[in-house]
Amino acid sequence: MAVYDFDLFVIGGGSAGVRAARVAASLGASVAVAEERYLGGTCVNVGCVPKKLLSYAAHYRDDFADSAGFGWRIGGSGDADKGDGGDADKGGSKNDSEVAFDWPTLIANKDKEISRLNRVYQSLLENSEVKIFRERARLAGGGMVEVGGEGGDGGGGSNGGSGKSRRFKARYILIAVGGWPWVPDFPGREHAITSNEVFHLPRLPQSLLVLGGGYIAVEFASIFTRLGSEVSLVYRGDALLRGFDGDVRRFLSGHVGRHLNLMLNQDIVKITKKNNNLQVQLKSGQSIPCEAVLAATGRRPLTADLGLERTAIKPAANGAIPVDGQFRTTEAGVYAAGDVIDRVALTPVALAEGQIIARRLFDKSGREMDYENIPSAVFCHPNVGTVGLSEEAAEAAGHKVKVFAAEVGQLKHSLSGRDEKVLLKLVVDRVSDQVLGLHIVGPEAGELVQGFAVAMNCGATKADFDRTVGIHPTLAEEFVTLRDARE
Repeated sequence: MAVYDFDLFVIGGGSAGVRAARVAASLGASVAVAEERYLGGTCVNVGCVPKKLLSYAAHYRDDFADSAGFGWRIGGSGDADKGDGGDADKGGSKNDSEVAFDWPTLIANKDKEISRLNRVYQSLLENSEVKIFRERARLAGGGMVEVGGEGGDGGGGSNGGSGKSRRFKARYILIAVGGWPWVPDFPGREHAITSNEVFHLPRLPQSLLVLGGGYIAVEFASIFTRLGSEVSLVYRGDALLRGFDGDVRRFLSGHVGRHLNLMLNQDIVKITKKNNNLQVQLKSGQSIPCEAVLAATGRRPLTADLGLERTAIKPAANGAIPVDGQFRTTEAGVYAAGDVIDRVALTPVALAEGQIIARRLFDKSGREMDYENIPSAVFCHPNVGTVGLSEEAAEAAGHKVKVFAAEVGQLKHSLSGRDEKVLLKLVVDRVSDQVLGLHIVGPEAGELVQGFAVAMNCGATKADFDRTVGIHPTLAEEFVTLRDARE
């Protein structure tokens, strides 16, 4: 009978790994987690949490501007002579209404919150009696995990190249190492920063060029332009947010383009450093000077230097680990979950996958992951919220669809005077009347979509929406008052 050091050894202390470890431990398994970088993974440290905090900060610019129409007068609080904000040397910015913003204050407070969350994750594991290794771990084959030792980390970890290695035998191994930002290969790419470094800039850049058109690029471009940076957003496509609903893409591109320099059908050819600034040459021949370049061109599974070559696992071209419906890899006893399998790179999805694996292994649960009707939000300005199929995806899947869409004004702006519309859209199956997709571009879109996602997972039809009484006056009520299908 085989003797194991651990029932489950988890490589990676992010959302999927920590959830799997805690659930497995609660079911009586002996569990270890190896994390060389930071507990909580991408989301807590360089993803959704700090990004949402910066998004909150950015929203105040619009709020301050809107408040004037409601009788508020703001002035004097940003006196630069008092050293409390608006100081360019401190990375602050100041707008016309004397409202000051101080970047170092935001970053310092953000860092405190992230540190608190790191401690929370450590306590959660310790209280579950999970053994924590703050070192790099690699697969060693034959159900063995090697912890520590020499070798690069393939992604900037701080503890991967020192110490004497130890080996542990595990009944099961879970790979949950997440992803890492990817920067295209062009001359001067070393001058670009990524979404990892952007949260630690010592000062707010006066000018910033963002490369990319996905949700990370759009979010940061929206955030920095409202915090006071002069922002250019460069994307090789003809509309932002590839893969989202076409109407959403066109609507958002138009709105984002009103607040920053949006350059579609463009790409970077090279970046050169000139004194303390950067010069970015585009494929059109245009040259843009800026203080910083943020390459927000996506993330790839972080599987380099993981010991895969010692196993039967053959990663995909982008490094993703293939798994079956039960998250099993081609190596016996080895599972994978989260961003490293490159399915749906969302924190709640990783949490669900980790829990399903742990319960399947130690509670004999037969539950499988359902990837339909997963709600998501893009925290740009305005927000995007979506659940279900886009119009294009629904038609590609063979559905005959009816589309209900409207661009509406928000009551708030009848007094603020701001020219901003909200897009709402329902994609409905013409035969069954089932709502296949729901999309919104507008304030608090993520908060609105969450409740509708529950309804759609219960099989809600357009008739169900129609007979639901709305809450007036709200944006959400517009979804239950859409009556005319688009011809």
